Amino acid sequence: MNAVIPSPTEQAAQGGTGSLAAAGPWRIRADRSLSEVADTVRALLAPHLGVRLLPEGDPQDHGSEIVLTLDATGVPLGGTVGVAPTGTPEPADEAYALTVGADGITCRSRTPEGVFRAATSAAQLLLTTPPDGTIEALQLRDAPHYAWRGLMIDPARSFITPDEVRRVIDLAALYKLSVLHLHLTDNEGWRIEVPSLPALTAGQAASGPAAFYSADEYRDLQSYAARHFITIVPEIDLPGHCAALRAALPDLPPAPAPEGLADRFPFVPPLDLADAATHTAVSAVLADVCSLTDGPFVHIGCDEAVGIMEDAFHVAVDELRSITRKLGKRPVAWQESSRAGTGPQDIAQFWVDVPMMDLPGSAEELAARPELTASGMTMEIAAALKSFFAPSDHDVERVLAGGGRLLLSPQSHLYLDRRYAPEVTPPGQAEVAARLGFPHYRPRDVRHTASWDPASHGIPDESVAGVEATLFGETLRGIDDLTTLLLPRLGSVAETAWSGRPPLWAEYRERIARHALLWRDRGLVHFAADDVPWV
Repeated sequence: MNAVIPSPTEQAAQGGTGSLAAAGPWRIRADRSLSEVADTVRALLAPHLGVRLLPEGDPQDHGSEIVLTLDATGVPLGGTVGVAPTGTPEPADEAYALTVGADGITCRSRTPEGVFRAATSAAQLLLTTPPDGTIEALQLRDAPHYAWRGLMIDPARSFITPDEVRRVIDLAALYKLSVLHLHLTDNEGWRIEVPSLPALTAGQAASGPAAFYSADEYRDLQSYAARHFITIVPEIDLPGHCAALRAALPDLPPAPAPEGLADRFPFVPPLDLADAATHTAVSAVLADVCSLTDGPFVHIGCDEAVGIMEDAFHVAVDELRSITRKLGKRPVAWQESSRAGTGPQDIAQFWVDVPMMDLPGSAEELAARPELTASGMTMEIAAALKSFFAPSDHDVERVLAGGGRLLLSPQSHLYLDRRYAPEVTPPGQAEVAARLGFPHYRPRDVRHTASWDPASHGIPDESVAGVEATLFGETLRGIDDLTTLLLPRLGSVAETAWSGRPPLWAEYRERIARHALLWRDRGLVHFAADDVPWV
């Protein structure tokens, strides 16, 4: 059994053909039009193969080849659905065919995107095989189900340096993701330069190493992602989650708030988009971010706007959408945006409903949840949360009724800032398992994430924009923490997003176990959960 993730739809052994030695040396040979793809593939392989990877133009005539070619022979017809991250009317053709023979691996597709996806399968075949092992002669044919296959990371709460983001892009590309969503602003920080409003990052620049992306760094990250056929989607989270903006622009008035709320719970006042000064500042922010963004999408947030009247929230959503569209970008927003109305061009990111929050219904249930009692949860807080999130139970209906699309990111399975369950925690990682993850979520094993089925929500495929995992950064202290929460869970999310259905756990756990070889070579820390038979 090979260990390719996502698992190809069609796999067949090549009878009568000898197996392929993994030892190499390896060279990459590509059509002239695919020279940039070849360079990207070579860079992905270099940390693993070292001197076993021959440089371009090396005169040696022995070893094995990875061949990259625009050739439709054996390539299946795609049936991809959802929203194209590149903004094209139809999703890109990412279908591919791959053949392993005694002399090497050939990657074929009708498009450069498809050739690159085939090359990541070739890389996994090679990198999950020990150097003294062999790769079975076989043929693979595959195409994605969803075009938007995303991962959200959260530099706003825990800054991720540009070099670390590039490492995340490499990892995402190896698992055939097509979107990296950057949560750039929140109460805890503002992480992108806005040239027309330098105050937003001035304090960070003055206090030490810049914990934000300069305009040039952001452009460079987008170019790097594009070479891996990944689109970056920036998020400017408004009108709530705005403490960092308020700290830089302290004179902006609060949005109208429900009477008595401030006496019950502390909150950062959301922005009032009906206020002229606020509208001017937000317009300047979005103008710069849209101008800096190569891709067609900008995420405008619109979640958890605690402390704003319903009418004021609707005004904020309408204005954020309108400003973004006038600047030539298509807005994406969290599902709460549906309460201001939804049209066919709207994309709402579905993340929560009350049942999904898994809150206690009684004092006895609360007492049985040590992770909640340790985090300070009370029945009063649980009741307040249920009341606040009650409208979320109908957000999906609102989006479907308005003809919009839903980007599937259910908190129950795809929020990867969830703690690992104690019963699958190895002794050597008990401390980090207890520290990492949002404390209100019930800890789960790796199988839980892998069990998620997009069809379980009853949303028609034609109304699904795509699939996106999220990893918020409240508990992260660095890149090792980030990859510990991502790995191994990212693999099953990538497979489900690509295939449209969950993997079969019994065989998937055998495949993901072999990916520890790949992660170690890349210096990526993973969680060695006991429900996976690691090699």
